[in-house]
Amino acid sequence: MTSIRPFSESDWPQVWPILRAVAAAGDTFTYPTDVSEQMARAIWVARPPTHVFVAVDDAGAVVGSAKVNPNQLGPGAHVANAGFIVHPDARGKGVGRALGAHAVAWARDAGYRAMQFNAVVAANHAAVKAWVSIGFKIIATVPEAFHHPREGYVGLHIMHLDLMGAEE
Repeated sequence: MTSIRPFSESDWPQVWPILRAVAAAGDTFTYPTDVSEQMARAIWVARPPTHVFVAVDDAGAVVGSAKVNPNQLGPGAHVANAGFIVHPDARGKGVGRALGAHAVAWARDAGYRAMQFNAVVAANHAAVKAWVSIGFKIIATVPEAFHHPREGYVGLHIMHLDLMGAEE
């Protein structure tokens, strides 16, 4: 059973290898494949208003993480954005979807009116399926906006969820 809780500083030594592996694979994130720990930490564990969560397995190991922050500043700050990483060994076990559902609930409770993902790799079928199952809709696809290491240039979906409507 996976539980989700707020990130603490002591989690970083477990989050960093997951983030490094996800970035190095080059097939789901727009981070540099050789992202430094310093840069990754600055992006992932940003200061408020970013909120970071971790998914933890029964043994207490971090198996994934999510971050939620405003998609834009000022007049656009009522729309949330989020990012998700899952340990390679935990993929296909519902960790990403659980983090997604948690992030949506947290954003709704925090008063965000919507959540938008700006860059979901079209070839990342598991993520697209998970987000659609939570209620996200693909509102646009930027053609050939992501250079996938195996599939070449693929689209990046912009996905949106209204948080003011019915809850999941």
